[in-house]
Amino acid sequence: MVLFIKIVQVIFALSILILIHELGHYTFAKLFKTRVDQFYLFFNPKFSLFRCKKFGGKLHTKFFSKNEQPLPPDSDLSALADDDWRKYPDNTEYGIGWIPLGGYCAIAGMIDETKDASALSKEPQPWELRTKPAWQRFLIMFGGVLFNFILAIILYAAVLHHWGEEYLRNEDAVYGIAVNDLSKEMGFENGDKILSIDGREIDDFSQIQIELVHSRASEVKVLRGTDTLTIEIGEEYIPRMLNSPGMFSLAYPFEVAGFMENSINKDSGLQPGDRVVAVNGEEMFLVPDIHEALQAHKGDSILVDVTRAGARQQVGLQVDTTGMVQVMLESDLTKFFKVTRNKYGFFPAIPAGIRKACKYIGSYVKDLGLIFSPKTKAYKSVGSFITIGRIFPGTWDWQRVWSLTAMLSIMLAVLNIIPIPGLDGGHILFILVEIITGRKPSDKFLEVAQTIGMILLLALMVLAFGNDIRSLFK
Repeated sequence: MVLFIKIVQVIFALSILILIHELGHYTFAKLFKTRVDQFYLFFNPKFSLFRCKKFGGKLHTKFFSKNEQPLPPDSDLSALADDDWRKYPDNTEYGIGWIPLGGYCAIAGMIDETKDASALSKEPQPWELRTKPAWQRFLIMFGGVLFNFILAIILYAAVLHHWGEEYLRNEDAVYGIAVNDLSKEMGFENGDKILSIDGREIDDFSQIQIELVHSRASEVKVLRGTDTLTIEIGEEYIPRMLNSPGMFSLAYPFEVAGFMENSINKDSGLQPGDRVVAVNGEEMFLVPDIHEALQAHKGDSILVDVTRAGARQQVGLQVDTTGMVQVMLESDLTKFFKVTRNKYGFFPAIPAGIRKACKYIGSYVKDLGLIFSPKTKAYKSVGSFITIGRIFPGTWDWQRVWSLTAMLSIMLAVLNIIPIPGLDGGHILFILVEIITGRKPSDKFLEVAQTIGMILLLALMVLAFGNDIRSLFK
């Protein structure tokens, strides 16, 4: 069921993103009186799940139908039957394909994945993209990216207005960080408090690792006890940090909330609300430190000091063979930390949504910078739909779904603006070159560029799917 919910969420989110993206192209095309031949959600090779087209004053629909073969150039449309949809090329065909991995807006006079230069062998017509002024072609091609940015802002603003936002400020992480093997190897310890990264203070605790990677930081200042230390970060750690989540999780006290079913310590005298402050006489109270101590006593018994109602007492506990004492820990972090909560009215949510969208744009651009830098080996973390599915929750959480949809909308927009032939950015690049030089690329050149771009995109897809498949066997 969890897998099914994740799949539905991914398809739902991507469908919205693709629909809005293609709607951006469609809207500007119609605004500038450019013919749109087809507008499809999902790809439809050979046949379509649903198609509709308005002609003769009526809306005509087809379900689970084969696609008509395109007409050759200079075909006599009057010879076609009145119910042949191809007889009405001025009217857009709308539909839903059967491969839920994309969509398209087929604009007349444009070389893209839906047609090649042979489709443009006739004399340019006034309704075609290629006859429009460069500035109009620019807006038509930029429309998809623009609409995705707008969608992200709307979704972020809506989420902030309806649910608000909450986060833990770094200065409010009063017990410091909990480290994993990599951060320990780099010199960090449980309980360290991050003061600055390359001289910059970090406000959001959850962004520490992200900022460390994005900035390719060289040093981190931490407070350890009463001492301020500087930890040097070697560049060789960047690739490993990209593939080591949880380097800086939140350290908090070991407070008992209850017992696991059939717990070996249910009758030990330990009670919900007890907070462990020492193990076998050694003072410690943070969850990661106590977990580490338990690992050294697998299958053994230990004596812990706990605080209960302000008093300190000792309790004997059994440790199972996995190094667990089979208790549930207090998970309500508001008991230990001051959590910052921001609520937004309707109008304040709009600029807050813009700020949030712009912040993530900058973050994702930095991610791409890492991917295109061979030294970081970030290309090994490029993922496909499997990676996307992993970030969605296993239960339907509308706040999380809409927030992730906004994030993916920005990712789609930024990726599409990259100047690679086959992407919107490639078309935009050629239009900008035309505006600057006054020379328009030939249709043949655009066809070759489109082919090269599709090969590059295919290689990227192979890399992404390959990384995901390898990750399944780790």
